[in-house]
Amino acid sequence: MQNDHEKFQQYWAQFSAELNLDNKQVEELYSLLINAYTEPQRYYHTFQHIVECLDLFHQIKEQLNDTIAVELAIWFHDVIYDPKAINNEEQSAELMQKSCSNLLASDQIQKVYDWIIATKKHQALTDQDLNYLLDIDLAILGSSTARFAEYEQQIQQEYTWVESDLYKLKRAEVLQYFYQMQPIYQTHYFNHLFEDQAKQNLLKMLSKK
Repeated sequence: MQNDHEKFQQYWAQFSAELNLDNKQVEELYSLLINAYTEPQRYYHTFQHIVECLDLFHQIKEQLNDTIAVELAIWFHDVIYDPKAINNEEQSAELMQKSCSNLLASDQIQKVYDWIIATKKHQALTDQDLNYLLDIDLAILGSSTARFAEYEQQIQQEYTWVESDLYKLKRAEVLQYFYQMQPIYQTHYFNHLFEDQAKQNLLKMLSKK
């Protein structure tokens, strides 16, 4: 069975081939991505998260209008991650734009830029491709009980610098925000797959706060 690092490499090889990147571009972008997603302050926002997102992306790829844009957004949506910052999405979008402006048409790059920023608030929109992207990013909420518990532990590790009682309060606010979303998942595919489990996971975690 492949580990997440191997799958990350394999998915990147497939995507870079689809983009017809030359060897230099492949290596430079891969180096940028793997270095970002293995930074020491990360516990959840790592290549494990990207691989989990890409696993789901490949399940629904045929239902998308612009598969390249959605996949590029997945690769870059957390490329900048500082738990103490409030503009990670904006910085990630800017780095994507800077690094990939010569790879796709300008309107596609702008679309990916906007989509990455949209992962900040996860509000439903009329663009179905974007709703799939947002659902993929939130799929962790509907994961197995064991994976959800691991996820909560990983998030807490990213915020060890926050005083314990304050962390519990702020984390409960985030979980409550997701729990009150009606629905959490905007696409039929992910709603059917994850909605009930996500509500159970969130309610169980909130009862402990």
